[in-house]
Formats: sequence, structure tokens, C-alpha cells
Amino acid sequence: MINNVQIPVERVQTGVRMEKRLLKVLKAFAEYHDMSLGDLLEGIVLHAFDGKTPFSAASLKRIQYLKKFYALDLDSRASHRLTEIKRRPENKAASGKKTLEKKK
Repeated sequence: MINNVQIPVERVQTGVRMEKRLLKVLKAFAEYHDMSLGDLLEGIVLHAFDGKTPFSAASLKRIQYLKKFYALDLDSRASHRLTEIKRRPENKAASGKKTLEKKK
């Protein structure tokens, strides 16, 4: 197989939710390598599907630096224990007032 042959694919937009600091590290790592976040995620997933590590030793060192910079203290042991923070709704009185004004 020739490694430089382009493979046409159909990409779709997705609305994936992800832990905030983890996303910051991924975006910074993608920017460091002058690639899109989507390209980075595709590469990570394709490597994982093959049971291979997607990162070289140098990349892992860069990731450790970014994790410290963005205060990301999570590792793979946290993957099935993450829960969403319940955010309080915005001031209901203010939003209710806007609704009443629209009805008038």
C-alpha cells in the first residue's frame, strides 16, 4: 500500500461534548502540529481502533506539558467516572419577565 495516496472521505459536523480542560489540551496539541481538531481526533481514533498508540514519545512529552498548563489532572482511570456538573438555570425572574414582555 502506498502511504501518500489520498483517501476521499465524507465528513460530517458533530456536536460532541467533552471535558473543558481536555478539549483545551487537544486543541492546543492540534494547533502545535498545525492541524485541525477533527484531523487530530480522527488520527487518535484510527490508531486506537488498531490497538496502537497514536503518540510518539515527543508528543507525549508535549501533552504532559499542555496538561500541566491547562491544569488537566485526569488520566485514563477517570474515563468512566466523569459526571456533568449541574449548572443552575439563569435567573428565572429575568427570563420570565422577557417572556411576559413578548406576550404583550
